[in-house]
Amino acid sequence: MPCDPAIFEDIPLFSLLDADERAVLAEQVELRRFSARQRIYRVGDPGAKAYVVTGGKVEVVVIDDDNQEVVLDTPTAGEMFGLASMLSATAHMTTATALEDTTAIEVDRNDLANLLQKKPLAGLDMLTMIGRHFRSVQDLVRMRAGRNPNEVIDEQLSWADRLADSVAHFGGSWKFIVSFAVVLVAYTAVNVALAAGAWDPYPFILLNLFLSMLAAVQAPVIMMSQNRQDARDRLRSELDFGVNRKAEGEIIALAAKLNRMEDKLDDIHRDVNTR
Repeated sequence: MPCDPAIFEDIPLFSLLDADERAVLAEQVELRRFSARQRIYRVGDPGAKAYVVTGGKVEVVVIDDDNQEVVLDTPTAGEMFGLASMLSATAHMTTATALEDTTAIEVDRNDLANLLQKKPLAGLDMLTMIGRHFRSVQDLVRMRAGRNPNEVIDEQLSWADRLADSVAHFGGSWKFIVSFAVVLVAYTAVNVALAAGAWDPYPFILLNLFLSMLAAVQAPVIMMSQNRQDARDRLRSELDFGVNRKAEGEIIALAAKLNRMEDKLDDIHRDVNTR
């Protein structure tokens, strides 16, 4: 159903339009209504149309490589979503769902082409929206990059792993060195003082046995803890690689969209100058 031209007055993308141009655009676009939890489009649907929210709230999500649902944006009144897929004429890579009863203006490529022909400066508004989208993607990348590999591994630790880490942590501290030195000195001093009545006279064979047993147990425990540290480092590098790959993909996609928009604006300016 057509929409009221007055709706465009509070939408930044169309704020440069005068009353006549708003009326022309209002005849071309469609005003859609979505109920709460209604899906507007899903991943893989044709990206032929974009939407400008006039009332309500929408959630735009994507599924990452870990099969986790990541919220990319929650557009409200005056904000647009689905623009990237419409401009690139590719399938949607996200899923949009109305969080509450929502009204939105449905815009397709022909509507924008007519808009740019009548008001070329409106292209600057679209570039502004692309810039905001790029900033939100950067914020998302920073948030995803903040995942702590230690927390990811700690969630998977068993009680035996935690015990091994505790033993390795204590065995590599000054508390262990000082306390162990005190025990050794006291042990040898008592046995020397008892002389013939000592239970472990010099050369302290029983003590050497205990020390050998302690070393035999402590070494693999420390190796277990070290292996987990290697796993943390490996997970951290995998997370960094995933973040860099996502950031590179987003940057390439945004650069391609900006180039297409620049070419479109050049064509429009050329048409305007020739008239």
